[in-house]
This record gives sequence, structure tokens and C-alpha cells, in this order.
Amino acid sequence: MSLGFARAGFAPLDEAEHADAFRRWLANGHYADMAWMAHDPETRVNPSAYVPLARTAVVTAWPYGAPSTVDSPSVAAYAVGLDYHDVLREKLNDLLAFVRRISSPNTRGWVCVDTSPVLERDLAMRAGIGWIGKNTCLIVPGAGSWFLLGVLFLDLEQEPDSPSPSPGHCGTCTRCLDACPTRAFPVPYVLDARKCISYLTIENKGEIPEELRTDLGLNVFGCDVCQAVCPHNTKVSIRVDNSIDPLELLEMDEATFRRRFRGTPFFRTKRRGMIRNACVALGNSGNPEAVPALKRLLSDHDPIIREHAQWALERIDR
Repeated sequence: MSLGFARAGFAPLDEAEHADAFRRWLANGHYADMAWMAHDPETRVNPSAYVPLARTAVVTAWPYGAPSTVDSPSVAAYAVGLDYHDVLREKLNDLLAFVRRISSPNTRGWVCVDTSPVLERDLAMRAGIGWIGKNTCLIVPGAGSWFLLGVLFLDLEQEPDSPSPSPGHCGTCTRCLDACPTRAFPVPYVLDARKCISYLTIENKGEIPEELRTDLGLNVFGCDVCQAVCPHNTKVSIRVDNSIDPLELLEMDEATFRRRFRGTPFFRTKRRGMIRNACVALGNSGNPEAVPALKRLLSDHDPIIREHAQWALERIDR
């Protein structure tokens, strides 16, 4: 049976090794306005509190490929194709069905993909899949960090795998920290979401702070810079076309956006977010071909879109 996972391992359900670091991250406000991260943090750092009947966690790493470009209008590589939440849930449910076939049809399992209150990277480290780098991404030895994590909790007892080292093998390297366009890493191993391009272009539902807009460059949805410069990602064989035409986005009304992007990660950001991001990218590109479309957006019904279109026009004019 092959589900496409590159790595899998068993993790224990005791308190997360990075529990104190997570509490400090919350206390420092680094979660921005993602209020769900701060809701009931003690459950998030204790898997057994979240799933009391579970006895072990199966942690999986699914490869999605490195981006083909980071220097032209682009989206994060993981966002290419169908929404990974749906893809991984289906794979993990297939894995649960397999476990039931080889153990008992009464085996209970709980599938978690990203949206559950679980510290997946901590579990992955304890399952021996990889170690957490200075850019806070999980790095799989010999394979890099272009992976998405999924967790299947089971009510079966299972001997855990040997954990990966913490800290890992970043050594004195600071390429990821130095390359971050918005300086979102105050110190190694700590990400301030308030400055992170992925947060600003995806989870952030309001305006992008004006002082950070030029630093967003040509990123339209998410950012891969800190991974692209990582030495552990130099031998990745899978490449995905992550380019996008921001001018095409500007022309989309609500119905067109829904038809085009339903079932993809972009649907989470909604039309407002994608056009907002496209305006910033086009403003930073200085492309005069965007001027007519940006001018039309000055009469858009959404004030966020109007404001970012005006900013882009002024930046192109300068």
C-alpha cells in the first residue's frame, strides 16, 4: 500500500518538548491576530488532553516539491494544486482504514491536518522524522523541508520511534534568517508572524502594514525564501511551477474567483486577499501594464482592495 508519504513515525503523547517555547511565543504576541493559537494552549502542548482516548500518534511527512521560482510573481510551492488539507485528510483516512484491516475494525483514529490544536512539528521531531531548523521549519535529514505534516492519533499502544536531535544540524548557518525580506525572525528558532510574508498574505484578513509592503516583493500568496536558501534543500528533485499572473487576478470578480479557485488553498484567502496581494506585488514590480486594471479597482466595493490598488498606482508612478 502506497499513500505517497516520504516519512512516517510513531510519537509518544506526553507534553511537547517545545511547550515552554510555545508559551513564550504566545506571551510575546508573535501569533499576530491568529487568536485560535492562543486559545487553550495547554491542550495544544498536551496531545493526550486533546485526544484523551489516543495512545500513540502516527506522524507523516508528505512531499510537495520545491518552487521553480522565487524571483517573479509567485505563490508558495505548497499552494500549487488542490488544498492540502483535503489531500492529506484523505490519505490519513486511507491509512486509518489500513490500520483497521491489520489490527481490528474497532480501532479508533483521529485525523489531524494543520487546523487541529496540535504542535505537529514537535510530534514529528519526537517521531524521528526530522528536526526543527532556525527558520522553524521541520527539516527531514537528506531531504530538506518541502514537506507537509499530517497526524493520525490511534487508540493502539505502539513503541515510539527514536526522536530526532534538538536542536538539529543548523550549526552556525544563518542563511534563512539573513534572507527573510521582512526580518521576521527576532532570534533563531523564533518566528514573529506579525512580520512573516506567509501570515501577511494568507491569514491576515485586513490591510498589509504599509511599512512592510515593499518588503513583500513579488510574493502573491505565502513565501518560500527561508526554505529556498537553506543548504538542506539543495538536493530536492521535485520542482513545481509556482508562478502566477497577478494581472489576471485583478480582473476577477467574485464569481470568477470562486469558479477558478474553489478547492485550492487560495480559496481561504478569498478574493479580497488575493487581489490585495496582487496589488502589492504589481506595485513592487513597477509594471505599467497594471495601471488600467489598478485604476478600475479604485471603484471596487471592497475598501481594502481600493486602498491597496491606490498604493500600487502611487508606487508604479514613483
